[in-house]
Amino acid sequence: MAEITAAMVKELREKTSAGMMDCKQALQETNGDMEAAVDWLRKKGLSKAAKKAGRVAAEGLVAVESSGKTAAAVEVNSETDFVARNPDFQGFVREAAKVALNTDGTLAALESAHLPGGKKSLKDTLAELIGTIGENMTLRRVQKLTVNDGVIASYVHSATSEGLGRIGVLVALESKGDVDKLSALGRGIAMHVAAMNPLAIDPAGIDPATIEREKAILLEKHQGKPANVQEKIVESGLKSYYKEVTLLDQAYVLDNSKTVGQAIKEAEGSAGGPIKVSAVVRYALGEGIEKEESDFAAEVAKAAGTDKDKGAEGVTA
Repeated sequence: MAEITAAMVKELREKTSAGMMDCKQALQETNGDMEAAVDWLRKKGLSKAAKKAGRVAAEGLVAVESSGKTAAAVEVNSETDFVARNPDFQGFVREAAKVALNTDGTLAALESAHLPGGKKSLKDTLAELIGTIGENMTLRRVQKLTVNDGVIASYVHSATSEGLGRIGVLVALESKGDVDKLSALGRGIAMHVAAMNPLAIDPAGIDPATIEREKAILLEKHQGKPANVQEKIVESGLKSYYKEVTLLDQAYVLDNSKTVGQAIKEAEGSAGGPIKVSAVVRYALGEGIEKEESDFAAEVAKAAGTDKDKGAEGVTA
């Protein structure tokens, strides 16, 4: 039998996007013949992933998973919402979030991690799932939060099942206070974050370039006024801006009579200690992905060998 080298396995994997172990087995079964190995994988249905890779995947699911003081959020995309309802896809996303708890929180670490008791990486497992389901899917992003004292609360909006949905939120509360009180407060804040999508926890967390743009807009609106007047206008305008985009300054969705910051301050009494929001994660499914706009009528006409602007011309019986 021909010697199967790591370079050969790598080359076959790049050609087919099949799993590493599958590539190795294919080369062993075909005595190192690269083209025969490609055919072997195709016959087994393991090289389909490569054909799907160019398609835009903007649907899918967001998953959140928590184990007390550690939590993770994961987004896995698919081409259609139909696949998001597939039990195998849902199972993969849920397991990916669980596995993320034991990684360093980076995408590379998650892709190379293995499912409990499995021999294949998550990346290879997803490639097999692509081949089985027949759609492109991507393990898009992951974030992990940890607190020393306190809790990490979570919330999933538009949930399809426990821990899975279209918007996933994690809120880390640092406190030595009562865990049950903190958990209830944290869930409320997580719901607020899902609804209001704050830009940062407080003004210090906003990109300085964003603040400079806001200042420029305010100055542009009030050109010609004295410098001291402009300064006061900018100061007032930024305060209003912070109320719109920073978590602690926003009106609390569960009680509009107070800000989130005020609600936290009030909760400190019953929780038995100071509370600090140390981190927030909000994943909205598909945000930032450019979706291709398709002309369905044109696609049907093309498939039928016609042009939608020419009506039925060219159609043969």
